[in-house]
Amino acid sequence: MGRTGVLLINIGTPDEPTPAAVGRYLREFLMDEYVLDLPFLKRWLLVNRVIVPRRKYSSAEHYQKVQMPEGAPLLVYTQRFAAGLTSELARTGDDYRIEIGMRYGNPSIATGLANLKSTGVDRIVAVPLYPQYTQSSFETAIVETKKQAKRLGLTEKLLFIDPFYDDPGFVKAWAQIVSEHLQTHSPDHVLFSYHGVPVRHIKRLDQAGHCRVNDSCCKQIEAANQNCYRAQCHATSRAIASASGLAADQFTTCFQSQFGKDEWIGPSFESLVVELPQRGVKTLAAACPSFVADCLETIEEIGISGREEFREAAGDELTLIPCVNSHPLWVEAAANLIRSATAQSQEIAALPASANAH
Repeated sequence: MGRTGVLLINIGTPDEPTPAAVGRYLREFLMDEYVLDLPFLKRWLLVNRVIVPRRKYSSAEHYQKVQMPEGAPLLVYTQRFAAGLTSELARTGDDYRIEIGMRYGNPSIATGLANLKSTGVDRIVAVPLYPQYTQSSFETAIVETKKQAKRLGLTEKLLFIDPFYDDPGFVKAWAQIVSEHLQTHSPDHVLFSYHGVPVRHIKRLDQAGHCRVNDSCCKQIEAANQNCYRAQCHATSRAIASASGLAADQFTTCFQSQFGKDEWIGPSFESLVVELPQRGVKTLAAACPSFVADCLETIEEIGISGREEFREAAGDELTLIPCVNSHPLWVEAAANLIRSATAQSQEIAALPASANAH
């Protein structure tokens, strides 16, 4: 089958938890038009004159809270996942080379692709490590990877893994982690918290006029909402809850990390941690299935700040359920996704040239 390169793409993290490094990272992140979809001049002024000067100091403090001895959690867990994936893919005797490419920061997508090119790979399977599709994460990763692949002459070798929000292996890994947490903590309620996006990002993809941005239009995946981030998040929650033995009234899907004055999809994690104690929920567990690796948004925003907000609202305890990180079931599931993509590319390559043209 030749040599297959695998590019693991995640969002990225500052080089170090200092205001200067965090400022560089925030500028690159927020200047992405897929993240902050404003006209360039307005976006530049907002990012460089308002957001970054104000946020780089407080954000650096948050990064310092979660820093591990080996480095930033997102990078450390991604490296551990890559190591596990290398071992799992080698188990079948096939030749794989794995590199990490962060959409923002280092190691970059360009560096990852260049490293794979230097090893003489026959194809590259790009794996955006975002389970659900949204323009501000999955799409921008694809666009940047294609851009860098074209620059390096790798376009014809490149293929992508689709969003895997309902992949059985991914769900199984999450369900195992959630089930173990439920057994040891027995919370009154579970929150499945996903990174939020502005409502306009959802509406932009709604060509059929299906979207109502509520639970009725997200209760199942169909043709009209198959690329809807909110619907995919709800589908992930239902799948994990079902596999974990959670009834419908034992969990809630919510969204975190809102900022600015725009309308964001909801309900928000921030509002629920205040409201739930008033409804009698005293112990709460939170899982974050839009992330495959624990990071600032899970460890600090949910596990530290969210816990404090819940307790201030008269809740007893909020516990963070770890992400899939380098869990063996997730490593196995990801390897199967990569093997499947590799097999499909081989089948296409084996077709006559006339068939490939169509």
